[in-house]
Amino acid sequence: MRAPLAGGTGTAHKTDSGYGWRVWTAVAAGGLLGTELRYMLGLLFPDQPGEMPWATLGINIVGSFVLAALTTIWIARPQTAFWLRAAIGPGVLGSFTTFSAVVFSTDQLTRSGLPGVGLLYLGLSVLLGLAAAAAGWRTGRVLGASRGFGGTGPFGGTDGTGP
Repeated sequence: MRAPLAGGTGTAHKTDSGYGWRVWTAVAAGGLLGTELRYMLGLLFPDQPGEMPWATLGINIVGSFVLAALTTIWIARPQTAFWLRAAIGPGVLGSFTTFSAVVFSTDQLTRSGLPGVGLLYLGLSVLLGLAAAAAGWRTGRVLGASRGFGGTGPFGGTDGTGP
């Protein structure tokens, strides 16, 4: 049985998986875009074998910041269309950033006789990723509040759920 999606226009319906075709299409299109952006940056700033993978580190840090900022804004502004949040979050940013690249690079550095560099890279990825997410969260709170979503709760509303 199909039921309208919560917060939707009434035209999108849940499938047996729980999400409408619009959401699945948006995630797929966003995934294609994020993958292509990552690939383009990899061509422009290629990681050199046996060296710190700076491009991958930068991509993951930027993605952590942007995802945290947008998620915080979306909490303050829940009326943002779910398919759009799905396209940008898990779609674009999920394919743009990837922990598997961190693990692969760490493995390659270790196999090429540079386990210290591999561990440093892994540590930087985790610490800088968390720091970027924290900064993104703070930025999202400021942007969410400055756009009229403010209130007394932690995410702008009086009860913490937004306006």
